[in-house]
Amino acid sequence: MAKKQQGGGGGAPEWLVTFADLMSLLVCFFVLIISFSIQDQQKLQVVAGSMREAFGIQTESRKAGMIEIEGAPLRDFLRQVGIISDDSDTDYAAEQQDLRTRQGPEANTHDIEMSEVEIPRQFATAAASLRQAWEELPEITELSENIIMEETEEGLNIQLIDQEGRSMFPEGSKYPFEATRLLLAAMAPVIAQMPNRIRITGHTTATPESVNPGYGAWELSADRANTARRLLGEYGIPSDRFHSVVGMADTQPLFANDPYLAANRRISILLMAEAPPVPPSHGL
Repeated sequence: MAKKQQGGGGGAPEWLVTFADLMSLLVCFFVLIISFSIQDQQKLQVVAGSMREAFGIQTESRKAGMIEIEGAPLRDFLRQVGIISDDSDTDYAAEQQDLRTRQGPEANTHDIEMSEVEIPRQFATAAASLRQAWEELPEITELSENIIMEETEEGLNIQLIDQEGRSMFPEGSKYPFEATRLLLAAMAPVIAQMPNRIRITGHTTATPESVNPGYGAWELSADRANTARRLLGEYGIPSDRFHSVVGMADTQPLFANDPYLAANRRISILLMAEAPPVPPSHGL
């Protein structure tokens, strides 16, 4: 009897087909995971953007040091934002080199354009240097929550504020605590290296801090601002760097909805954002 011949059908073995299906499913699975992760990241970015707009927080920029953005002036910590280092720094150096070779009106125009880049960089460097100087003094560690720094259109604003149980000045006095004096002493060398003029403003709460009828909030806020100016001068800042020293009493509260809040008592030291003077044009 003839033996039935078993035909060896063509095609891949069954195990290979199963393995290929498994690999296809794994690839699809990983693609889905990646898609979901990207989608979640985008959603988080949208949510974060909405939260920033809701709370009035500005867009992140090239800043460093202790920076608190407008809209959230009081926090349990001071946010540290590192300086971004990328190819734009190389481009900036190349532009600086090109600037040295320019002459005439073209150079003057370029100076004005470059000031828009240079000023924020100077403020970022100053903020980082101030943070480092303060961190090196353990005596003022407790005042870390009394410092607010923010970059505004007017310049780099450094505010030394009071908080409940931790003040910069004794009540009703124009003479600061020793820790406040040390804080100003650490600031002075950093500010002295910058070309910006300085505006110092004193503020008080709506509650009078002096029982002397001839010495009220206006006098006290002005005297505290002038004391800060005098101390900065003693620690190395030339007198011609000071643009103005002003006492505003309680007319510009940090928290308008609660003018009696301790944080409204503060000293504001503003490094003014001013473009450098345009040099005289060279001969053509």
